[in-house]
Amino acid sequence: MKNEHKRSSRSRLQRRLLTVALCTCLGAMSAPVLAQSSNATLRGKAPPGAQITATNTASGVTRKVSANADGSYALVGLEPGTYRVEAAGGAAQTVTLAVATSVNLNLAGSAAGTPAGELGKVTVTGALIERKTSEVGKNISLKQINTVPQLTRNFLEFADTVPGMQFTTDSSGHSDIRGGAQQTSAVNVYIDGVGQKSYLFGGVSGQQQSRGNPFPQLAIGEYKVVSSNYKAEFDQIGSAAIVAQTKSGTNQFHGEVFGRHTNTSWRDRAAAEEAPGTDKLKTRQNEFGLALGGPIIKDRMHFFVSYEGKRFVSPADPVTVPSNFSSYTQYLPQRVQQEFGPVSAPFKEDLFFGKLDWSIGDNDKLEFSAKIRKEDSRDSVGGNTTARAAKNNANRESRYDLRWEHYGDSYLNEARFTYENVLFNPTAYSFGGQSVYTAKQNENDVLIFDDATSGLAIQRKGQKGPAFQDDLTFNRIDWHGSHVIKVGFKYKQVDLTQSENSTANPSFYYMVNNGSVVGVPAGTATIPYEVKFNLAFVGGTPSVTTKDKQYGFYIQDDWDVTDRLQLNLGVRWDYEKIPSYTNFVTPAEVVAALNGPDTTQDAPPGQTYRQSLAKGGVNIDDYIGNGHNRKPSKGNWAPRLGFSYDISGDETLVLFGGAGRSYDRNLYDYMGLEQVKSALSNYTVKFIESGGCTTPAVGSCANWNPSYLGGGSTGLAGLVQPGSRNGEIDLMNNKMKAPYSDQYSLGLRSKLGDWNTSATVSNITSKNGFVFTLGNRYPNGAFFGTPSWGGIAQPWEHSPPGFGALILGDNGIETKTTQLLLSAEKPYTKSSGWGATVAYTYSHARGNRGGDEHYSFDAATIGDYPFIPLKAVPKHRLVVTGIYDLPWGITASGKLTLSTPPPQNEVADGWAGSGNLPVPTAFDGKGAYGVKELDLSLSKDIKLYKGLTMQIRGDLINAFNWANRSQYDWDGWTNGQPNNLRLSQYGSQYTPPRTLFMSMRVFF
Repeated sequence: MKNEHKRSSRSRLQRRLLTVALCTCLGAMSAPVLAQSSNATLRGKAPPGAQITATNTASGVTRKVSANADGSYALVGLEPGTYRVEAAGGAAQTVTLAVATSVNLNLAGSAAGTPAGELGKVTVTGALIERKTSEVGKNISLKQINTVPQLTRNFLEFADTVPGMQFTTDSSGHSDIRGGAQQTSAVNVYIDGVGQKSYLFGGVSGQQQSRGNPFPQLAIGEYKVVSSNYKAEFDQIGSAAIVAQTKSGTNQFHGEVFGRHTNTSWRDRAAAEEAPGTDKLKTRQNEFGLALGGPIIKDRMHFFVSYEGKRFVSPADPVTVPSNFSSYTQYLPQRVQQEFGPVSAPFKEDLFFGKLDWSIGDNDKLEFSAKIRKEDSRDSVGGNTTARAAKNNANRESRYDLRWEHYGDSYLNEARFTYENVLFNPTAYSFGGQSVYTAKQNENDVLIFDDATSGLAIQRKGQKGPAFQDDLTFNRIDWHGSHVIKVGFKYKQVDLTQSENSTANPSFYYMVNNGSVVGVPAGTATIPYEVKFNLAFVGGTPSVTTKDKQYGFYIQDDWDVTDRLQLNLGVRWDYEKIPSYTNFVTPAEVVAALNGPDTTQDAPPGQTYRQSLAKGGVNIDDYIGNGHNRKPSKGNWAPRLGFSYDISGDETLVLFGGAGRSYDRNLYDYMGLEQVKSALSNYTVKFIESGGCTTPAVGSCANWNPSYLGGGSTGLAGLVQPGSRNGEIDLMNNKMKAPYSDQYSLGLRSKLGDWNTSATVSNITSKNGFVFTLGNRYPNGAFFGTPSWGGIAQPWEHSPPGFGALILGDNGIETKTTQLLLSAEKPYTKSSGWGATVAYTYSHARGNRGGDEHYSFDAATIGDYPFIPLKAVPKHRLVVTGIYDLPWGITASGKLTLSTPPPQNEVADGWAGSGNLPVPTAFDGKGAYGVKELDLSLSKDIKLYKGLTMQIRGDLINAFNWANRSQYDWDGWTNGQPNNLRLSQYGSQYTPPRTLFMSMRVFF
């Protein structure tokens, strides 16, 4: 009775604590938790009432909890690592816990792992593998990060060894990570429990047009990739979640220094360099860094610091005229033709990370970390853009994280304060007038950009501000089984900035005649036929900063119903208020133009532009803001349900599955354009001497003066009547919603000898993706008609009177993806001397807009777009890695990637002069395998002195130099299919040419 009374009192106390916590969270409704914790949870059975102690063997940090009356226990908030775990009076077991996992360890009987041996009263169990989870995903170990060959030294590169994931690097060195067929912006990365989301561009902050890394690889201990059906702790995500744990200092000093190098002579020619008369472009890559960690106070306080740097000169796509205009090449000016061929782009990055942890007694821990990133690069070069027309990108990022953990016998509270400051600031490589050479006088048929970048490329976009979150975990709740319940809330306020300095660098358009224009000499005109430039209207500035406020709440219950059945039940709610959107008032001049007469060609007398739009199905009132008619969405409730059932009873065969919804966010890079564009006036002035126009008119037609070339946009102000709005009109729907994905999965995990295998069927439908469409309509409401120049086209000439095009922002992009995900892993162990992973993905993906496209001008609305096979994923993809210890301290490793060509997503007919409507279409690539790449690595460890080791390593990327061409040429269209489809012999590639990287690492 006495024990029962204690248990009853304790249960009442637990229920009261839980009730208080839930009421607090529900009352505060504070924002989406920044991330799922990267810590591990250890659950299982022990003698009833016994005290379980887990001691980190590296740092000496100790955590304790008591078993319930039924013997169940849960140790939560354990930093990934190796622990000595024991129940009072029993033998200790030494186990290794991976990042963001929940695993079982039986302390009442035999261990739930594969014993590696015994030492006195200590049983060495080894690594505990997470099998009882409803999540679809896999862990990436430090051994893989340190050993498997890689191209970028971006730790995310190893994520593509997980089924359903792709890590790609384009010819400019920009890297992307994608989960399923969804947009790359839908991914979120959580480092030590902090989301790294870019609120402007999506995905990982700082990766916009970057060849750099989001975090120093030296500082990453390990990470977990969850491709779907994650728990309610995750926020601001639509596809894959990547949860990484950084390294910490231990009770011993450890450090390392490394350097890595490759250059022109250590690589084969790229496809572009195989063209006749082309030399190999000078390239160079140097990477270097150091790390150091150790104790400040043994068992109590530790530090860790790291630095990594990059210095690149990298090749970009060769400068060339688009293949469908190749007949114009010889008629371009000689100074422009000299810019053709291979081109390089320099890049510089510095990455710093520091971490300090302090265990205050047995129940409290403080941790502070900081990351600083600085990089500069030349970008947007190659293709039909010369080196002179490139731009310089600057990425700046700093993040600070202060966390307090308080441990009780039945709960863990984690409070966190963070601050971030992220800036993307591209500027022009050359200032002055941009030269745009076009086929004839068609401004849309661009042959080459030269001399300077467009003013539109000069931008300033950033996010900065603080956040607070609190997570409370209850680990001793008994009710029809054992529960670990976690509740959390967050408040975050971030200043979002969207700015364009497009009043610089006007664009001059020059006509190029290949002989097809009768009466005009073949060649390039010496006088431009028009100039495009921007000026800020009086009182306006093309910049907006808004205080974005985010709130959210979640509750997650991991419920062990029985020893075999676990249910994962969760729900989260997210809310975001963007004042620049909700409080936006459409400028009076814009409203007047929309309500005024339609003055475009063939408009009936008296018909307003609003009426022309209405005939085309556009209710312009859906887009006009008055400061009160826009409300943030409050209905973002996301239930997440999962289960796992241990069929065998020893976790060698587990059935799992789940269903859930996850909300992402609309990107501010688009949301902010409504205000930015309203502050700019766009002008196009044609010149009489080149035949662009005939009669002088202020703001549209003028005589040419060579002084215009050097005066910038301000030097052109005399050609127009400034002071009024007349630029492009960007308007957002008054009822914007958050993008989301619905995820379903069913799978089977098994242990076959030393191999851990998994087979999963996953289905993901994403909806409400953001899209811009053309709002212009012909006076009869049609989206396609006959423009003044003849043929058939969209109504670009039929803009609101006195303004540029009407661009409408809506929700509407959708994808539907079904995947078969197969994986097998034999973890590396020192005793066996080898390890391997196999990941196969079959994808059936369709959508109404592929890739990362947000501008959709080929149909009237996004609802008019057909669902086509998406280029985002290949149908079949196989990734195999292996690690093998050779004699004399040599380690060999390799990575094999095979995939079929993804469908090509193009727009058929409309731009080929056939007169047919443009139709988004997908067709299969021919004459190529897709991707076929084998990377190899050899490393040799040389013992120098008492724990000091030097490692010499070589990575051979694309060892067989498989071409992997990715660019296609064709000659027009027939019934929506390309004619004479062929791979571009000297075009871009999916993979780099065979390249050797040599590195040296000294560590202790």
